[in-house]
Amino acid sequence: MPTPIPSRTQFVLEGIKHRILTGQLTPGQALVETELAAQFGVSKTPVREALKTLAGTGLVVMNQYKGVTVRMVDADMAREVYDVRLLLEPEALRRAVRRGASLAAARDALTRADAATDTAERSLANREFHRALYLPCGNPLLGRMLDEVRDQAALVSAVAWAASPSWEREAGEHREILRLALGGDADGAARALHAHIGSFVERAFPQAESEAQGEDGQA
Repeated sequence: MPTPIPSRTQFVLEGIKHRILTGQLTPGQALVETELAAQFGVSKTPVREALKTLAGTGLVVMNQYKGVTVRMVDADMAREVYDVRLLLEPEALRRAVRRGASLAAARDALTRADAATDTAERSLANREFHRALYLPCGNPLLGRMLDEVRDQAALVSAVAWAASPSWEREAGEHREILRLALGGDADGAARALHAHIGSFVERAFPQAESEAQGEDGQA
């Protein structure tokens, strides 16, 4: 069983994560323990533990010379994260639909996303929407594997949205995915989700797609 995270560490962890995923802390920005401790009103210990956890999830990078920084987002990083999602997430949704799992949580998340008044609220609802699609797949390990890349995917989205907001298009794609899933079309929902995930990274990081095609041509 994983060791429970103390409440102060969890408080700092969620606070830093929120700032990163909403763009208040930008990729490459230094995270100084003493400054964060003062901002959150805690000692450096929970800050240090929170940063270690965030490094484990891929949101921050620890370097003995440069210290701790918010992870940079580039085409390679985006391709790696979204490649995992493309391989696993559509199959998880296919299984969830085939087993007749409830998708009420996905419907609720979509409603919250449509009603969101800022980017942070919309981003959180979108993350919950995707998780509600894959979590009831019937394979807890598959769900945990996708959970592992959730934060990194959210970081990619935050950077992409800052450069070119595309949430309205994605909201329409979400509605179509859910419509197919609720209608029991497992394969159709999976295809729509695959297209949704793939098209996002192609739009946001077109160089990632061109590099991938180049590699395929060399194989």
